Amino acid sequence: MIIKKDMNEEEINEFIDYALKEMTIKEKIKQMSGHDFFKLLLRDRKFGVRAYPAAGLKRLGIPPILFTDGPRGVIIPGSTCFPVSMARGASWDLELEEKIGDVIGREVRAHGGNLFGGVCINLLRHPAWGRAQETYGEDPFLIGKFGAALVKGVQKHNVMATVKHYALNSIENARFKVNVKIDERTLREVYLPHFKRCIEEDCATVMSAYNKVRGEYCGHNKYLLRDILKEEWGFKGFVHSDWMRGLKDTIGGITGGLDVEMPWSKFYGKKLKKAVENKVIPMELIDDAVIRVIRTILKFTTKIDLEFYGEDLIGCKDHVSIARIAAEKSMVLLKNEKNLLPLNVNGLKSIAIIGPLADVKNTGDHGSSNVRQSNIVTPLQGFRNLIEEKVKLSYLDGTDLELTKNLASSVDVVILIVGYTYKDEGEWIPEFKIGGDRDSLNLHKEDIELIKAISKVNPNTIVTLIGGSAIMMENWKNEVPAILMAWYSGMEGGHALANIILGKVNPSGKLPFTIPKNTSDLPFFDKNADEIEYGYYHGYTKFDKEGLEPAFPFGFGLSYTQFKYENLQIEIVSEKIIATVDISNIGKIMGEEVVQLYIGFENSKIQKPIKLLKGFTKAQLQPGEKKTVKIEVNKNDLAWYNPDKMQWDLEDIEYNLHVGGSSRAQDLLTSKFTIS
Repeated sequence: MIIKKDMNEEEINEFIDYALKEMTIKEKIKQMSGHDFFKLLLRDRKFGVRAYPAAGLKRLGIPPILFTDGPRGVIIPGSTCFPVSMARGASWDLELEEKIGDVIGREVRAHGGNLFGGVCINLLRHPAWGRAQETYGEDPFLIGKFGAALVKGVQKHNVMATVKHYALNSIENARFKVNVKIDERTLREVYLPHFKRCIEEDCATVMSAYNKVRGEYCGHNKYLLRDILKEEWGFKGFVHSDWMRGLKDTIGGITGGLDVEMPWSKFYGKKLKKAVENKVIPMELIDDAVIRVIRTILKFTTKIDLEFYGEDLIGCKDHVSIARIAAEKSMVLLKNEKNLLPLNVNGLKSIAIIGPLADVKNTGDHGSSNVRQSNIVTPLQGFRNLIEEKVKLSYLDGTDLELTKNLASSVDVVILIVGYTYKDEGEWIPEFKIGGDRDSLNLHKEDIELIKAISKVNPNTIVTLIGGSAIMMENWKNEVPAILMAWYSGMEGGHALANIILGKVNPSGKLPFTIPKNTSDLPFFDKNADEIEYGYYHGYTKFDKEGLEPAFPFGFGLSYTQFKYENLQIEIVSEKIIATVDISNIGKIMGEEVVQLYIGFENSKIQKPIKLLKGFTKAQLQPGEKKTVKIEVNKNDLAWYNPDKMQWDLEDIEYNLHVGGSSRAQDLLTSKFTIS
């Protein structure tokens, strides 16, 4: 029996039945691990320059899995480098995220791969987490929507998408050892919904996390992998380990539900074969894993035409254009006193670009998510390309403070570029002393000194922040009139920043997390913890519940125009709550507004958040234009997990529905409804 093009489900099942009868134990077990990793690494002398193989059987014509990583693009050299996921979460633009996934899927194929391991949706529990930049924010609803959009885009090109790291991986330095304690409601309502949403989008594969949950490593955690993922959620794909240390035990892995060990067979392979031969492991478990692997491979590899995926797609002009748009839509304007922004170059004679990151190719983490792209536009280059000869443009890195102050005092406007690099946050690589969790949420001491010194000599100082999550600003934010969060904004970040500051683009980004005034308002965090408990409240739910005032609330972001909300209406139709609201652009320029919908649980008889995000959309309006925006919410999205019954229940209470431009109470219109 041969593998055909465009095999349907029945044909795939027929082939699997045939293959299971034909394959030896050794051939079956080969489907359950990566291979040739070290041989390829020695040949290349570099990691990440190719797609790495796993599974496959040439004798029967079964193609191998060919793995490459993400999430800010395909990590193989030359790929389009997008803003980090956290930045894209700040765009609140699901259509754009699907387009980014579409580009990534094309480029994976053009590089010869067929699996993209870059749908990272771990929840931002605390902003010190080193890999915060790889996810979309602090809210499970937002993360789930974005993860699903990326999955959908990538898999359009029959590239297997991997959702990771399953689950509760929200500390970096201790990720190999930490045990996470968690109650059932918190697990189900806070840390798993986004994974379930991606499974509902038919995500092909799942990567297990390194950490432990309730004393069991995630790579062989039967409750997570078999009971919830495969049985309860009905996941039909395969689970593979995180790399190098994702599996700790042969028996634990296969009984726990791990199907594929990556990137080589340290605990599977010969050890697994021996366990089967000694009847320690039943053949049924091996067959289940093999079925999942072959089914997924055939589902995704028999429906492509490789002639449509030439190398000319990699980092092409159209893809780079989408990276620029993503950077523009992600930037969040946090402060803009006296409407300093946007700058009008026709009314300026001189601008100074100052800061240690002003002319640095700084796209984020240098670990497994590092996209190897040389054509990166720095902020300084972006301004030079846009301003040309219209305004005198000066640059200093700020090292010599006196020289810098003299320059700052002599120009009309200063644009300060400060923040972090891969050395400060990202995947923890102890051998090179880079990345990891942050010890402080403040800027570097030198950056703060630079901000304070320059703001004293030039009142028109704009601070642009580079980073992957929340940065504390309390000790300097009142000294400058304008603050912009620019993130690690990808290969076109410099052009995007210049377009925003000079008014070519109106900022529309909104924070995907809460920025605190005090670090004491955040959940407990210990980057070296052996054990930690994840609680029910974090981010805006914690601030709401405890009546805390943030520096900047979840969902907050300014525009160069103003929007007015009015006429909130609610209709209950079948299993949906339908909210409509009129939104008007009452300013002078076109703008995009992120319309956010929260459901309030103030009347609940059960311990619940004050409100939760349950819907959002983006509205583009011309000056003076009014639109009626509709957002639908499924009734089931209001349910809470009843641990006594082990089921989801809906309360028969009066709910509040809030709609507006941020999670802040003063930015929200409110109405009430019941669902009985």
